[in-house]
Amino acid sequence: MAVSLRDILEAAARGVFPAADGGTTVMRQDGARDAGVIAFTAHSVVFTDEDPGWVRRTLDGLGCDPLAATMNARFLAAFAERTGRTTDTIDVLLTGAPLPGGPETALREVDDPGHPRVVAARRRCDEVRVWAADGGVLVLGRGVAGRLEVAVEVAEGARHRGLGRRLVTAARQLAGGEPVWAQVSAGNARSLRAFQAAGYTPVGSEALFLRPERAGEVSARACSAGCSRTRS
Repeated sequence: MAVSLRDILEAAARGVFPAADGGTTVMRQDGARDAGVIAFTAHSVVFTDEDPGWVRRTLDGLGCDPLAATMNARFLAAFAERTGRTTDTIDVLLTGAPLPGGPETALREVDDPGHPRVVAARRRCDEVRVWAADGGVLVLGRGVAGRLEVAVEVAEGARHRGLGRRLVTAARQLAGGEPVWAQVSAGNARSLRAFQAAGYTPVGSEALFLRPERAGEVSARACSAGCSRTRS
């Protein structure tokens, strides 16, 4: 049976990763929206509808450490040029197992398709749900390969009080029995600490590439408003 990107992600959420053999798996995109690269320990996955031969030739021609080739800036630039897509940054990819019980923080679901957080999140995710808290916003939606992704935003005046940690913990409690995924910019140390304090585990790095018609929308949005960025 062929292994899908969803299979790889579900296994990684259980702590089972591709063999650390220095190799690269090239597979078709799960859907039209998302193409990109996920780098696990000593093994990468490139998901694209482009020619796998082009991917391998480009990686081989970089002349850099093979273990770092898929996240090398020259490969990512070539990927963007080849596909006509754009990318924002390389993120740390984290996952958290579902939790029982209800959220510690009072949440009010926002049922408003015109709400700015809903509009922004739908550019990157399907089945978007948004909750408002006193001083923050929690977003859940289905992103890459249908995985459940979380993003949060904490207002300036509510920071340094543990709200970000409580919100991302709440995401695990609202997950309905499946793992929750988060992508956080590597330089966003505050958010990384919040996720790790809430029990999320780093599993790799990820660079996503968006279709041209979405590029302007993504550039214009607040970084934390979609399902792939977090600010706390």
